[in-house]
Amino acid sequence: MDSSTTSVSSVSTETHGQQQHMDNNTHEIYQQHMDRNGMTRIVLERAEILRTTGAGIGMQSNGWRALDQLGVGLKLRQTVIHVLREARCLKRSILVKSLANELPVGTIRFGCQIIDVQMDPLTSLPILQLNDGTVIKAKVVIGCDGVNSVIANFIGSKPPNQSTMGGARGFTNYENGHGFSPEFVTINKGHVMLGRFPLDHNLVYWFVARPITPQDLTMSKDKTKIISSTLESVKGFPREMLEMTQNCDVDSLTFNGTQYRAPWELLNARFRKGTVTVVGDAMHVMGPFLGQGGSIALEDAIVLARCLATQRRAEVALDQYIGKRRMRLVLISMKTYAVGTILETSSMVVILLCIVLMVIFFCERLGHTRYDCGRL
Repeated sequence: MDSSTTSVSSVSTETHGQQQHMDNNTHEIYQQHMDRNGMTRIVLERAEILRTTGAGIGMQSNGWRALDQLGVGLKLRQTVIHVLREARCLKRSILVKSLANELPVGTIRFGCQIIDVQMDPLTSLPILQLNDGTVIKAKVVIGCDGVNSVIANFIGSKPPNQSTMGGARGFTNYENGHGFSPEFVTINKGHVMLGRFPLDHNLVYWFVARPITPQDLTMSKDKTKIISSTLESVKGFPREMLEMTQNCDVDSLTFNGTQYRAPWELLNARFRKGTVTVVGDAMHVMGPFLGQGGSIALEDAIVLARCLATQRRAEVALDQYIGKRRMRLVLISMKTYAVGTILETSSMVVILLCIVLMVIFFCERLGHTRYDCGRL
């Protein structure tokens, strides 16, 4: 789930450089974690410890179906209250730890940053160059390394587009209870969207999406400026919304610009090079307007795992995965793009066109959450 993570599947035990000394222990771990196809798997994490970015992550019914397949859905449901229509908001840290704990010991290797990817001229298999001089020869590489993905760049994906929208997000804790209804609420006023998602009876996750100003470029780490700028943007919103923003947990507060891949780019994008592919934001980063980024990434994981498990040849499995995901990604990206454009533009003609698009293709407001990624 972390934006700095790259999953390296089907890794050979050949390593070079500074890792030459780890042959015995590493070989034992690889043998213990070999899957039904005789493949071994490791996860390369750039950070030195398990970490997350952002405070909360909304998970709707399609995401919970994926979490159930991964065996963590029941446990995670117990950490937060049920919001309407099987929607719940999770702390990102709890989600990431729960997923990491399901992996065999030794699967994650921390402090491993990929700086280069090449194809072996003899085998046409990927070779990874790490920041510490380590060279890893792999059979399959799955890049889940976020928006600025080294793996996406290697396979030829265009850099994501930069939106004129950005947003603040964080947690607010109410010691005596917040009293909000158990539902995911969004309010639009002009070019600003405010969303509120309760985790339990005391803790609320919220976000504000709004146009970026020149001043925003200098305040990404200044919590005081983030709060004052956010309060300025939500003037005229209900009083409880203003208080929620003003009284937030400063440590959880972040501000980011919004990047995206347009739906027509996903329609024609190249998502594979040899036995290298991408999932999550590295594949289809989109705006926060539907709260679907995490759920869609989990769908990717389930579909890809099933394809790899049922196909003998990795190239065939990856093509099958891409074929199954492409139109799902195009449609969800189109809906997100339309909602974001309505917020972003001042042109009534463009707004009208987006509304017509929504009526024709997405007349059911929550239809996108009914998608079932299938079983593992």
